[in-house]
Amino acid sequence: MKNRAMLIGAIGAGKSTLTNSLLGKIVPAIKTQTLVYYDWIVDTPGEYTENPFFYKNIMATALEVTHIFYLQDATNGKMIFPPGFSMGFSKLPIGVITKSDHPDANIERSIEMIRSVISFGPIVITSSVNGTGMEHLKALVDMDDMASMKNYVENKQDDYLLFTNDLYS
Repeated sequence: MKNRAMLIGAIGAGKSTLTNSLLGKIVPAIKTQTLVYYDWIVDTPGEYTENPFFYKNIMATALEVTHIFYLQDATNGKMIFPPGFSMGFSKLPIGVITKSDHPDANIERSIEMIRSVISFGPIVITSSVNGTGMEHLKALVDMDDMASMKNYVENKQDDYLLFTNDLYS
């Protein structure tokens, strides 16, 4: 099976814009109303994450993917994921901080918020506008295990890429 990533996050977190950037599409993002499958990406509506009633949709879709991107908008101080949310899925988690280039971005706050969701795994700080982090996300999705992803992060030594290991601390 070809590796595939599902993007989940709040309404307006940048899932569709990130999808377009990763696929090299230069089109305006539109509000996602239902699951949308593009090549190696599954874009989900923000309502699936914001309303626990829809968690079953995320759980069912997770069966079709190898990786899950947990998005946190760097301009939004609200966390919509419950603590440890990624532990409920047997898929490789990747934390994604979006809108890092925005004047109102608070990267440190966003990293701490996403660490409450992903206790063990990579976190990529991104900007769909200027392309920051896109190559890291593509490379991480090509990997089949957490050890490879951790090794990749440690060897890159990039300020936009980190590995959280709060699981054993």
